[in-house]
Amino acid sequence: RYEVGRFFASLERLRQATSRTSLDEAYVAYSDMSLHFDRYLRVGGLYTFYDDTVSLEPYYKGIADNALVYVDPKKDPALVRDLVVLREGPDKGRTGIVIGIYPDGSNTCAVKLDRSKGIREIRVVPRSWAAKRLGEQDPDDVFLIPRS
Repeated sequence: RYEVGRFFASLERLRQATSRTSLDEAYVAYSDMSLHFDRYLRVGGLYTFYDDTVSLEPYYKGIADNALVYVDPKKDPALVRDLVVLREGPDKGRTGIVIGIYPDGSNTCAVKLDRSKGIREIRVVPRSWAAKRLGEQDPDDVFLIPRS
């Protein structure tokens, strides 16, 4: 119930941001909507799978940090709609797209992770963890339109 209320509050913020044509506010409202919907599905047991992997960091133990290819986030931080790789934390090595940057001073951003087991999860991470990917990238699958 809590997440549903937060989802609809974010929806109202999105409506207000679009009426004011404030793109940055709309990005934040959209990322909050996505985050609360994701949490609602998780808490309600509505996901079609259960992933008991708590952290991917042990899989990267003994592997050099330069095995992940990315732009230094201090020199060129990721912005909304940038394709990123998470370079730290429990989801280290996972890829996604930045869908919102929070202006509240927390220095965090919302990342929609690439599809895994049919689900695209949302994570709020420190901006220093989300680094732009290098090299030629496949487009994010939300931009791919299936052809009949």
